[in-house]
Amino acid sequence: MALKLQYTYKGHTKVVGYANDKHHSMFEAAAAAEGLDLKRYQMLEQQVQMSTRDKKAHRDFRDNYFRDLGFSDIQVIRDEA
Repeated sequence: MALKLQYTYKGHTKVVGYANDKHHSMFEAAAAAEGLDLKRYQMLEQQVQMSTRDKKAHRDFRDNYFRDLGFSDIQVIRDEA
């Protein structure tokens, strides 16, 4: 079963191939598909993880960061064919 990543970036919906072993998360895969550098995000994410164990805080940080980049509706789709 193949996986695809569907996301909306700056108002344009796109579908790309997705593999769990190549990316840390579907968010990072979408950013890689758009050619965005995530070094700053990874540094800030590490600081959030070190400052709190609250998973909701981490999720909120990630969602807000990627929303600010222009992403929305990021989801993995299983291709049954």
